[in-house]
Amino acid sequence: MTDRGNKDQRTFVIGDIHGAYQALQQVIERAEVTESDQLIFLGDFVDGWSQSFEVIQYLVGLEQRMKCVFIKGNHDLWCQHWLEKKIHNETWLFNGGRATFKSYHHQSETDKLIHLQFFQRMLNYYIDDENRLFIHAGFSSLHGPYMEHYSSNYSWDRTLWEMALCMDKRIKKESVLYPKRLKLFNEIYIGHTPTLRFDNFEPMNAVNVWNIDTGAAFNGRLSILEVHTKQFWQSDVVQNLYPDEPGRNRD
Repeated sequence: MTDRGNKDQRTFVIGDIHGAYQALQQVIERAEVTESDQLIFLGDFVDGWSQSFEVIQYLVGLEQRMKCVFIKGNHDLWCQHWLEKKIHNETWLFNGGRATFKSYHHQSETDKLIHLQFFQRMLNYYIDDENRLFIHAGFSSLHGPYMEHYSSNYSWDRTLWEMALCMDKRIKKESVLYPKRLKLFNEIYIGHTPTLRFDNFEPMNAVNVWNIDTGAAFNGRLSILEVHTKQFWQSDVVQNLYPDEPGRNRD
């Protein structure tokens, strides 16, 4: 982190990390984050690259030094369940969990407990003072995430993003045709669905939804975006930071 003096506090949102500790360090440095700024992480901290333990260890320390919000992703739920129950979920292992399991193999039970408590403190979503929603995946309730019937949607839903992508720009917000979910918040920030699926290597915006998952688990980069200016910074291609590892490309 750098010292930017008395400049105004900035609020950054960070996409899915997936065990890419080196990429996380790069975006923190390139955005010149200071301890007077706020960081909002959109989840999926683990699974993919070999440094999931280091990512969580770093974030536990960061939580003590500056204002942070940690949203829980579906991969974080899998890892939390493993730390709680010591049971291997084959679906988790197949989807990047094997690298996470290896990264914790020689770690102490004390550190594992500290990390478990960190996962347990994570939020399903966060709404700030400017009515911006930060959530890993999405929600289905027309009344908002606080009225969601299926809590799994917080970390798994893709319909919110797909709906935003398909919105006809001619439909005004005052129209009865405008989706109610998009009317609830000034802005919505999500991860979960890599922008690589849309041949895009940068954060994407559709209506008032911003997707910050730029495929760090695969052949993309990790991204950090300042919510007021929409300026963003990216890591190197994560595969190049871990050249001898598959990440989630062939896991």
